[in-house]
Amino acid sequence: MIVTAGCLAGTSLVIVLPFIDFAYRAPALHVVLETVSSLVALLVCFLFYGRFRRSGGLQELLLACSLAVVAVANLLLAAIPTALALSGEEELSRWAPLVVRLVGTVLLVSAALSPAGVRVRGRLAGPVVLLLALLVTGLSVLLLVLGGDLPPPVDPADVPTTSSRPVVTGHPAALAVQAVSGLLYAVAAVAFTRRSARTQDDLLRFVGAACVLSAFARVNYLLFPSLYSEYVYVGDLLRFAFYLMLLTGAGREIRSYWAAQAQAAVLEDRRRLARDLHDGLTQELAYIWSQSRLLTEHPGDLAVVERINGASARALDEARTAIAALTRTSTGSFAAVLRESVEGLASRYGVPARVEAAESVELSPEQGDAVLRIVGEAFRNAVRHGEASTVEVVLNCPPLALVVRDDGVGFEVDAGRQAGGGGFGLVSMRERAEGLGAAFGVRSALGAGTTVEVRWP
Repeated sequence: MIVTAGCLAGTSLVIVLPFIDFAYRAPALHVVLETVSSLVALLVCFLFYGRFRRSGGLQELLLACSLAVVAVANLLLAAIPTALALSGEEELSRWAPLVVRLVGTVLLVSAALSPAGVRVRGRLAGPVVLLLALLVTGLSVLLLVLGGDLPPPVDPADVPTTSSRPVVTGHPAALAVQAVSGLLYAVAAVAFTRRSARTQDDLLRFVGAACVLSAFARVNYLLFPSLYSEYVYVGDLLRFAFYLMLLTGAGREIRSYWAAQAQAAVLEDRRRLARDLHDGLTQELAYIWSQSRLLTEHPGDLAVVERINGASARALDEARTAIAALTRTSTGSFAAVLRESVEGLASRYGVPARVEAAESVELSPEQGDAVLRIVGEAFRNAVRHGEASTVEVVLNCPPLALVVRDDGVGFEVDAGRQAGGGGFGLVSMRERAEGLGAAFGVRSALGAGTTVEVRWP
């Protein structure tokens, strides 16, 4: 309503205040306005095309096609010919941009009136776009070829040099196109505004407001024909405001998209933390509780005490890992995060460690979390069961591979699983690796240390 009232007031001022001059001779400004409008139309076109890729909606496809057609008309059929005319070249026919813009307007109002929820199959979208491109190309070439034999849409001799009074002049067909376009934009404005109120679609609300501006621009073109003159009138500014309104809506849409992405990332981190606490810390605490009950039944059982000690150490490391993930502020490479984690383990267990990690390694959050937890589990096993004096961690890419080796006492891989505390450590590492599509392997022998390997295909 505000946009409509403003446009109505501006148009009324132009008509009732003839002593105020709203016309300015600026032929180059036409080129600038057409070029900027084309770029904005293409930007918003890609935005609606992205919507179509996600939803497959007919409305989004028609809006993308409409803006693409208008961008072609503005840039290739209006801006470039005007620039050539300014440089002394022969001016091309003005019927081509006029008719092609009308095609874009018809597509726009078709999008506004299309039934909600209608979907277009991906196989049909390509042929539809190709057919539209052939239609626009054919019309443009035909009108450009026949341009010399057609009367001008507006006779330059009849174009007023001031805005002191309205002058309804031009070829009847050109006037009809402007009148029909104005009516179509008005219909589209109402339809988009109503749909945006129903669906709470902020971008469509801006499209509806933009259509109001464009409808009043056509009214001004009827009163003061300026599309084909050296003068810039209110109609040109209103049409340019149409694109600025679309650009504002696109900016809000992009900002809202990134805000949603950030919120989704936060929620995903929360879900991942909850999953890790459930699979790690909670399971360890439950295991400690069950073993504690056994200890009350069998006081002094060293095996139970050993299992409780192992589970307590794992639970403590799980808690520290979770806290580190929540408080980590470094935006550096994963290699730096890995070194920090291993240094913490080495300091906690009093065992020297060496880290070799390529700075170019890039991991997804899931892969990075798995690598840190596998390294922590392998480090604990090396110290508690392998009695290692040094631990080495190597992370290379490509292909992505993690190796954790120690100089401990080792064990017979085929003979037992006691190196992981009843096998839990090895099972946990294997499940984490294979859950992300990686191959997990352990190489060890008595007196030869242990090597844990994780390799992604």
